[in-house]
Amino acid sequence: MTTTAAHPTALPAAARRAELEAALGAVTARVAAAAAACGRDPRGITLVAVTKTRPAADARLLHALGVRHLGENHDREAAAKAADLADLADLAGHPEPPQWHFVGSLQRNKAASVARYASLVHSVDRPALVAALSRGALNAGRTLPCLLQVSLDGDPRRGGVPADGLAALADAVADAPGLRLAGVMAVAPLGGPADAAFDRLAALAARLRADHPRATAVSAGMSGDLETAVAAGATHVRIGSALLGGRAYPARVGTPPGATDPEAYGPAGARTTGTHATPLGGAA
Repeated sequence: MTTTAAHPTALPAAARRAELEAALGAVTARVAAAAAACGRDPRGITLVAVTKTRPAADARLLHALGVRHLGENHDREAAAKAADLADLADLAGHPEPPQWHFVGSLQRNKAASVARYASLVHSVDRPALVAALSRGALNAGRTLPCLLQVSLDGDPRRGGVPADGLAALADAVADAPGLRLAGVMAVAPLGGPADAAFDRLAALAARLRADHPRATAVSAGMSGDLETAVAAGATHVRIGSALLGGRAYPARVGTPPGATDPEAYGPAGARTTGTHATPLGGAA
């Protein structure tokens, strides 16, 4: 798949649909093969197509191809796309509207907005965010399912609650009005084996289920390590570049030209460079 920054908007809609369809077929086959290799039913694995930095037109095309779960990292972009695709809930032949997954680091001042449209928040990692999401969900008249993001490398810049704080945070979510504890999420550490990290996540998820039996979801695995995540029991895989191509990110203050968003880094030290993804690179 071509991965230049201008690629998604440069193609006519029919050509872009054909490209996305081919990529979706390849990813679906990878998930099915990974499930078969460990004796799992692929129907128990939810593919979350992460459309961050891509136009709403791509999200709409993916929905037309049968993808119901769409992921975003930033509230402003996610809220705009959710509004843009709101009409899909009423279209004949589309009985299932898009389900929006918020997979990025979340600030408290964005919690109320996210609580209005998200079907699942993957990145709850601190008590202050629990309180903010609870208020937002109550104000929106909704029950909001939440995953606890677990830090597997101890790097505070990448988010996540330390393992020794998981139980207390789980209790906080379970007790918060308007929220439902759904499970855990993690990103494989940079520079280390993904299999060991995801095995650790599986153990933490099992411990969590002992106290909260309904918290069964495990969000793990991206474009470069989905097979490893499926083998470790992931119920949700977050796939970006393998579906939509490599991403170009807007320049940020203090960011060298051509640098990529750190969230696009893949497992075991593999990462995307410039706007092209290495074979092991896995944007969320």
